[in-house]
Amino acid sequence: MDLLNTLVDKGLRRELPTREEALAVLATSDDELLDVVAAAGRVRRHWFGRRVKLNYLVNLKSGLCPEDCSYCSQRLGSTAGILKYTWLKPDEASQAAAAGIAGGAKRVCLVASGRGPTDRDVDRVSKTIEAIKEDNEGVEVCACLGLLSDGQAERLRAAGADAYNHNLNTSESTYGEITTTHTYADRVDTVRRAHEAGLSACSGLIAGMGESDEDVVDVVFSLRELDPDSVPVNFLIPFEGTPLAKEWNLTPQRALRILAMVRFVCPDVEVRLAGGREVHLRTLQPLALHLANSIFLGDYLTSEGQAGKADLEMIADAGFEVEGAGTTTLPEHRADAAAGGCGTGGGCGSGSGSGGVCGTSEGDGNAAAGAAAGTAGEAGTAGAAGAAVDTGAADAGAVDASVPGARPDLVAVRRRGAGTDLAPNA
Repeated sequence: MDLLNTLVDKGLRRELPTREEALAVLATSDDELLDVVAAAGRVRRHWFGRRVKLNYLVNLKSGLCPEDCSYCSQRLGSTAGILKYTWLKPDEASQAAAAGIAGGAKRVCLVASGRGPTDRDVDRVSKTIEAIKEDNEGVEVCACLGLLSDGQAERLRAAGADAYNHNLNTSESTYGEITTTHTYADRVDTVRRAHEAGLSACSGLIAGMGESDEDVVDVVFSLRELDPDSVPVNFLIPFEGTPLAKEWNLTPQRALRILAMVRFVCPDVEVRLAGGREVHLRTLQPLALHLANSIFLGDYLTSEGQAGKADLEMIADAGFEVEGAGTTTLPEHRADAAAGGCGTGGGCGSGSGSGGVCGTSEGDGNAAAGAAAGTAGEAGTAGAAGAAVDTGAADAGAVDASVPGARPDLVAVRRRGAGTDLAPNA
C-alpha cells in the first residue's frame, strides 16, 4: 500500500503524518491488518529494536475519589466492588514495588486516587520514592497523583522521581462528556508543570469510550504536540457500576489499528501497551508487541492483569526481549534531550512535555491501568502510568449477551497485592 510505505518513510524520519493519513490507518480493513502491523513494526524496530520495557504499578491509595471520570472504577458514585484503602506506608509501597522489580520491571509507577495531591501528600509520596530508590538501585520511579499545584512537580523531582504521568485520555472536543469535575485544560497544565520541572513526561489516551476515529486522531496529535517521552495506550474495560459499563465496542483488530496509528504519529516515543490489553486484544496480544515497546507487568490499579509469568513467556515466544536495567529506553536524540532536564526529546513533536501516565501507565489501573488512561490522582485510575487506567470490570462473570462483544468474563477486580495481605501478581 502506498499509504503504508509513506508512513514508514515518515516514521523513520520522525516526520508527522497528515491527519488524513492517520485516519486512513484506522479505516483499513481486516484484510489489510497484518500489512499495517508489519509497516508500523518497521518503525518500532528502527527506534527500539526488539526490546520490551516492563513497568509495574503500585496503587498507593485506592478508591473514594471525588472526581467523576466516567471510565473509572474509583470515581465519585462508583458502585464497583473494588478495594478501598488509604495511603500505603513507604515501606509497604517499597515492598510492593520490589515484587515487580524482581519480575523484570525497570520502572515503578506510583498511583493515587484523588483530584490531586496536597502538600502533605507530596511529602508522603516523596518519602515513598526515597524508600524505593534506597532499596532498588537504578529503578525508575514515575508518580501519577492527579492535578499538580505550584512547586509540587519540583518537590517530586527533588525526591528522586524520574517521571510524571497524567493522561489526556480523549479529545478536547469530547472531554466534557467524560468528566465534568475538571477540564481538558487542567490536564494539559499538569503535563506542562511536570515537563517544566524536568520530569520525563508520560501522557496517553483511553480508547473505547464511544469516541469517533476523529477523536482518537485528535488526542494522539495533541499528545505529539506535547511531546511526552511515554504514551500509554489504554483500552477501556467497562466496569460494572460506572457510567461506561455498556461501552463494549472494541475488537482486537481495532485495538491493533489504534496502536499502529499511535506508532506512526509518535515514532520514536515509548508507546506503552497499557490497561485493557488482556480484555480487548486477547489472543492477539503478541502482535501488539510489534507496535508497542513497553507494557505493564502483572496487575493494574483495581483490576487483575495477565499473570506476570505469562507476560514474560509471551515476550520471549514472540521473539522479543525484556529491556535490561542498564539499557536506555529512548533513542539517543530523545535521551540526550531528557538528560538536559526538559523531560522530553524533540523527536515526536514540538511542544512542551507532557505529564503522564506511568505508566501509565504508566498506565494505570483501569484498564490497565497503570498507567492507564486517566490521571492518576483523578479518578484514581487514570493514571496509570505509565500508566494504565483502571477500567476493570466487576468480578469475572457470565458474558453479557445483551451487549454485542461484551466480555466481562475476562476481567476481575484486583484482590491481591497492594492493600491486601496476599502476594502480588508480578
